[in-house]
Amino acid sequence: MTDHDHHHDHQHDHSELSETDLRVRALESILTEKGYIDPAALDVLIETYESKVGPRNGARVVARAWTDPAFRARLLADATPAIGELGYAGRQGEHIVAVENTPELHNMVVCTLCSCYPWPVLGLPPVWYKSAPYRAKAVKDPRGVLKDFGFELSPATKIRVWDSTAEIRYFVLPMRPEGTDGWSEAELAELVTRDSMIGTGLPKQPAKVTG
Repeated sequence: MTDHDHHHDHQHDHSELSETDLRVRALESILTEKGYIDPAALDVLIETYESKVGPRNGARVVARAWTDPAFRARLLADATPAIGELGYAGRQGEHIVAVENTPELHNMVVCTLCSCYPWPVLGLPPVWYKSAPYRAKAVKDPRGVLKDFGFELSPATKIRVWDSTAEIRYFVLPMRPEGTDGWSEAELAELVTRDSMIGTGLPKQPAKVTG
């Protein structure tokens, strides 16, 4: 029995994705040459959507699930409408499945063939998520990936790798940190990291926020 499961069911239109990517790059080059955009400013904008704006939506979803058992049940049963209750919906979020971390099971998300990602709750995918090394290693050696990201799980904790597809995006509901009883939803949201919702990280610990 392996220490991780791999769920894989891709139906991607790679030619369309590749063509779109090429068009975006061509447009960016033309606009840069004509002086309409500053590449540095564009990088800042992309970084903002990768790590700040988008993930804040997901953090609110997680914090609500941590504080509202009924919402958590709806999220795990059918994530898309539950997430929609908080106003987050749209392209790349038509069918989101939430998977919950427990002491016995840790979930991690990858897209082995391209970069499918739940934009409404996580924003744009980070560069490493789209990289071939991550996509390959996440399936073959998920524990090694977690070490690369700076943490290790108990050997007794099973790892399940979920492979996003053009139809389904996965969203990890991390475990609520201990010592947060009585915290408000807004306070809890500050503990939620983008990587914890992908499964390559953990939420911040209270001491790192309040200390």
